[in-house]
Amino acid sequence: MENEVLQKIAERFPSVAAEQAVVKHHRIYLSVPNELLVEALSFCYEELNFRHLCTITGLDNGKEYELLYHISKDDGLLLTLKRTAPYQEPVVIPTVLSIYQGATFYERELEGLLGIKVEGLPEGRQYPLPDNWPQGEYPLRKSWKPKQAGGAGQEASV
Repeated sequence: MENEVLQKIAERFPSVAAEQAVVKHHRIYLSVPNELLVEALSFCYEELNFRHLCTITGLDNGKEYELLYHISKDDGLLLTLKRTAPYQEPVVIPTVLSIYQGATFYERELEGLLGIKVEGLPEGRQYPLPDNWPQGEYPLRKSWKPKQAGGAGQEASV
């Protein structure tokens, strides 16, 4: 089952290094080129029946941002597609709301916690940080340092 899915992805997207995928029982971990992510997610949704977006995980690995899109099928197969985003200001990625309507809160987390702008995400309240969280403070960035209580940046308690 896992190898069949991986083969179909490799056939549709020859530039994806399928041979570097990590395959385990009911799990596939695969890196995709940044410019192919939305198209690959759409293909997985429409052609391979990965109909559920489990979550989007964003992390700062110290060299770049990694964005992991965890999607699943009804039979329990979980596919994680990874894309990266270089350190740059602003960091901008496209939304996946046209494919997975439930992506809103995951994409808001990317914006609030990592400072990654999600292009196409409708305006809304800040999530999951409190409304009074200071602008430009992204607590999941390795470079982020919490402000000390009583200091100049006391507006948000950490």
